[in-house]
Formats: sequence, C-alpha cells, structure tokens
Amino acid sequence: MTQRLLMIEDDQRLASMVATYLNQNGFEVTHSGTASEGLQQLQQAAATQAYSIVLLDLMLPDADGLDVCRQIRGQAQPLASMPIVMLTAKGDPMDRVVGLELGADDYIPKPFEPRELLARLRAVLRRQQGVASNNERVLRFGRLEIDLDARVIRLDDQEKPVTSYQFNLLAAMADRAGRVLSREQLMDVVKGEPLEAFDRSIDVHIGRLRAAIEDDPKQPKRIITVRGAGYVFAKAQDV
Repeated sequence: MTQRLLMIEDDQRLASMVATYLNQNGFEVTHSGTASEGLQQLQQAAATQAYSIVLLDLMLPDADGLDVCRQIRGQAQPLASMPIVMLTAKGDPMDRVVGLELGADDYIPKPFEPRELLARLRAVLRRQQGVASNNERVLRFGRLEIDLDARVIRLDDQEKPVTSYQFNLLAAMADRAGRVLSREQLMDVVKGEPLEAFDRSIDVHIGRLRAAIEDDPKQPKRIITVRGAGYVFAKAQDV
C-alpha cells in the first residue's frame, strides 16, 4: 500500500533524489521547500487525503524545523499525532534530544543512506499501525482513556496530544499494566528492533507522556520509575 509522505526540505537536489528513491519504494512524495508551504500542505490535506508521515528538515529558510514540529503538534487531531522524522546536518546528540522533546518520532543526520532513511520511515509507520491490531479497542484506567482505534488519549474527557511513537509506547505499557519494563523491553516492544547502544531517548518520551497524563509530572502516579529496573504503568489509578 502506498503511503503519502510530505517532505519539507529546502535543498532541491536532495529532495529530488529522496523523492525518486522513495517513490520507487512504496511512497507518494510531495515536496515543500519552505516551512509555510509545508504547513499549508498539511492543513489542506487534512480535510481530504491526509499524509501518512512528515519528513522535516531542521534548517529551513523561513523557520526553524523545531518550531515547525512544535506547530504540527499544536494542531487539532489527526495532525497533532502525525508521525514526524527529522533531518539535520548537525551531528550534536542534543539536537536529537530537543527534537524528541518537541515531538519528533525519529531523527536522522545528514548525510544518510537512502536505505537507512527508508528503513526508519517504515519502522515509524509500523509502530503507528502495530497498536491498531490490539483486540481491546479502548483501555481505561480511572480518569485516563486510551482509544486504540482513534489513537487518542483522554484525561477527564479532554484529549491529550502526543506523538505517534509516544501513543504506541503508552499503549504498550498500558497493555502490560503492573509489570516492570526495562528501557530495552520498551524499545523492543514499540520499535520491534534492538535498543541502540547508549540510547536514552525512551526517557525523553516517558517525560513527555508524564507531562500529558499526570496530574503532577514531578510526582507521577501513572507511569512510575522503578530505580535500576525501568518503568511500570500503574494498574490502579485515581483510587
């Protein structure tokens, strides 16, 4: 099945090469050279045939890619949970952390191999689609509701926007409520591939989830840290 991808990238040569490769491998690529054009494309498509994923450059002529990521996450659903993979020429690991904190699902530095990019895009889409196979369509924990079909999290009947990766992470933890899961187990469950060496990005995602669903993220009652072991999603909540 063809997946619609929006690439927001000002390097025309790179965009053309990537589009050609991805078009040959199951994607229908639309290219926007500026942040404003890309955001307009997303909003227009949301009402008709929405994109499946966004490939977003960090450095754009009219905006910072991190600001664009933040703006997408601030939109109404389904745009708010649109998977985002960020591209950057910078190699600083802190860029990746900041991108993840703002809601990116993955991050790949330039230059990159097209095959690696394709694998990353497919992995993000698999994570998004994997939760939908769960037989229990709605998970409820006190005031918290995780709607697997709509891919929406509600607390006190109010939607809490998170990234596609973070939704899958929360759904995986909720499905195993009461069990302590290590970082490695969580990454394997959500990504379906081994944890990268020294990869602590799971902690960033947990922090974002806590900000969305905890009454006090500094004293979490839903996603609890078990020192030296990992995290546990509480079975009993709001009791």
